[in-house]
Amino acid sequence: MWVDFSLTHAWLIPLLPALAFVVISFLLLRSPWLASRLAILAMASSFVLAVGAGYAVLTRGITVEAPFVMKTVWLSIPGLKVDMGVLIDPIAATLLFVVTLITLLVLIYSTGYMAGDPGYCRFFAFISLFAASMLGLVIATNFLQMFIFWELVGLCSYLLIGFYFFKISAREAGKKAFMTTRIGDFGLLLGILLLQITFRTLDFAELGVKVPAYVAEYGAETMTFIAILLFIGPVAKSGQFPLHVWLPDAMEGPTPVSALIHAATMVAAGVYLIARAYFIFSTTPEAMMVIAVVGGFTALFAATIALVQNDIKRILAYSTLSQLGYMVMAMGIGAMTAGMFHLMTHAFFKALLFLAAGSVIHAMANEQDIWKMGRLKDKMPVTTWTFVIGALALAGIPPLSGFWSKDEILLGAFASGHMGLYLLGTLVAFLTAFYMFRLIFVAYFGSNKGGEHAHESPLVMTVPLVILAVLAVVAGFVGSPLMDYAFAHYVTYPGAVHHDPNIMVMVISALVAIAGIILAWAIYQKELISHLALREKFQGIYTLLYNKYYIDEIYHWLGQRFIDGTARVLFWFDIYVVNGLVNGIAALTGGAGKVLRYTETGQVQTYAGYMLVGVIVIVGLVLIAGFAMLI
Repeated sequence: MWVDFSLTHAWLIPLLPALAFVVISFLLLRSPWLASRLAILAMASSFVLAVGAGYAVLTRGITVEAPFVMKTVWLSIPGLKVDMGVLIDPIAATLLFVVTLITLLVLIYSTGYMAGDPGYCRFFAFISLFAASMLGLVIATNFLQMFIFWELVGLCSYLLIGFYFFKISAREAGKKAFMTTRIGDFGLLLGILLLQITFRTLDFAELGVKVPAYVAEYGAETMTFIAILLFIGPVAKSGQFPLHVWLPDAMEGPTPVSALIHAATMVAAGVYLIARAYFIFSTTPEAMMVIAVVGGFTALFAATIALVQNDIKRILAYSTLSQLGYMVMAMGIGAMTAGMFHLMTHAFFKALLFLAAGSVIHAMANEQDIWKMGRLKDKMPVTTWTFVIGALALAGIPPLSGFWSKDEILLGAFASGHMGLYLLGTLVAFLTAFYMFRLIFVAYFGSNKGGEHAHESPLVMTVPLVILAVLAVVAGFVGSPLMDYAFAHYVTYPGAVHHDPNIMVMVISALVAIAGIILAWAIYQKELISHLALREKFQGIYTLLYNKYYIDEIYHWLGQRFIDGTARVLFWFDIYVVNGLVNGIAALTGGAGKVLRYTETGQVQTYAGYMLVGVIVIVGLVLIAGFAMLI
C-alpha cells in the first residue's frame, strides 16, 4: 500500500516543502523552533515518499522507456496543449532520493549552524521552496512544466546566495547568479519554442517518438541547432565554461546553501535536463561532441584554478565546477548512465565536504582562509575525519564511491575511442587529489596555530556529517562489479552500451589520484618542496590561476566596451533620432492645430459657408468624373 501510495501520490513530494514555505512565510516568521521543525517534517515526508517511488520503480518494471506517468490538461488552445503531471522513471527516482535525503540532512544541520541568525525562519522558508522547485523540475512530464520549475530554482538561488542582503558582496553575487543564468535560460527557452514549432508538442514521451522519426526523415541539421540551444541552459545552470562565473561567488550565501546548491539542487538541474532530454541530444553527433568538449574543458579549467585558491569554500566551489564538467563530458561521449551515477555519488561527498567546511567556519568565527587554520584535527576530530573521507571519495580512491563513478566515466571515454578526453579526465583526477589534500594538509594537519581555539560542532551538525560520510564510502558499490553494476541496470536508456571493466583504466585512475595525494603531502605536510619557492618560480602561472584566468575582468571589460558602448549609442539614437522624430511630428500636429483653430469661430453663418463650399466641391467632383466618363 505504501509503495502504491508513494507512486500515485508522487506529486506530494514537491508539494509538501512548498506548503512548508507558505506556512513559514505567512505564519511562522517569528517562531524559529516551529519553522525549522515544520521544514524538517515536510522534507522527511517527501523523503519517505521518494523512497517509496524508488522502490516502486525497482519492483514494478518501470524503465526510462516505460515510465509511470500521471498528467492532466493544464492549458488547451488551438495548436497548443500543455499537460501538468508526474513522470517517474529510474532517472527521476534517483534524483528524488538524492534531493530529499540531502536537503533533509542540510535542514537538520542548519538548526545548529543557523542558530541565532536573524534570518533563521526566512532561511528555512527559502530552503523549503528551493527543494520544492527542484523536486517539481525532476517529476515534470514536459519541457514547459520543467521550465517553470527551472526558473523557480533560479529564483531561489538568487534569494539564498544573496541571503545576507545587507552585505554588498552578497547582493552582487545574487545578482550575478541570476543574470548569468538568464543567458542560459534564454537559450533554453528558444530551444523549447523551436521544439513546439517543429513537433507541436513539448511532452517528453511524444517527443521521444517524434524526434528520432524526424531525424530519420529530414536529417539532423534542425535537431543539432535545437540541441545546442537546449544545452545553453545546462551550461549556465551547471556552471560550464564560459557561464561558470556565478558559481564561485555563490559562496556568499550561508554554507548549508552552498552544500545544497553544489550537491542536490541548482547545478544538478542542468545535468538532469541533459539526461531527461537525452533522446534529443543523442540524435546529433555534432551536439554530443560540443557537450563532451565543453564538459571536458570545464573539468580541467576549474581544476587548475582550484590548485591555488585559499578560501576553503572557493576550493570546493571550483571542485564542483570540475566534477560537473566530468558529468557533462560523460553525457557527451554517450555514457549517460555513468554521468548520472557520478551525479549521485558526487552529491553525497560534496554535501559532506561543504557541511564539514561549514563546521570549520562555524568553529573559526567565520574564518575561511585555510592558511589561518591549522591543527584542526586535534580540536575537531569528527569534522576532520569526515572531511578526509569526503576528499578521498572526491579524489577517486578505491573503494570509496567516487572511484566507481569516476572510473565509469573514464572507462566510457577510453572504450568509445575519445582518447583525448580520457587523458584529460585522468589529469583532472590527479589535480583533484592534489588540491583537496593541499587543503587538508594545510587546514587540518598544518603547523599553523589558527585552529587552536576551535571546537567540535554540536551533534546536530556532526551526525549529518557521519551519515554523509557513510554514504560517501558505500554509495558507489551499487554501480560497481561487486553488485553486478546494479545502477547501470537500474538507470539505463535505449541503445545504452555497457563497457566491461578495464583493469588498466581502474589502476591508472587510482594511481594518479594517489600520486596527487603524495605530492600534496610532500609539499604541504613534510615541506620537502617549498610551496613558496614554487610560487616564486612560477609566479606568472600562479597569478593567472589565482585570478581565475581573469575571466571576470574580461567580462567586465567587454561590458564596459560593448554593452555600455552600445547603450550610449542607443541613448544618442533615442534622444536625437526617436525623440527628434516624435517631437517633429508633435510640432507639426501642433502647428496644424493652431492654424485650424481659426476655422472654429462658433458662428452659424461661418459653418453654413463651410457646408456650401463642401457641396460645391462635391458637385464639382461629380461633374468632372461624369465628364471624364463621357470622354
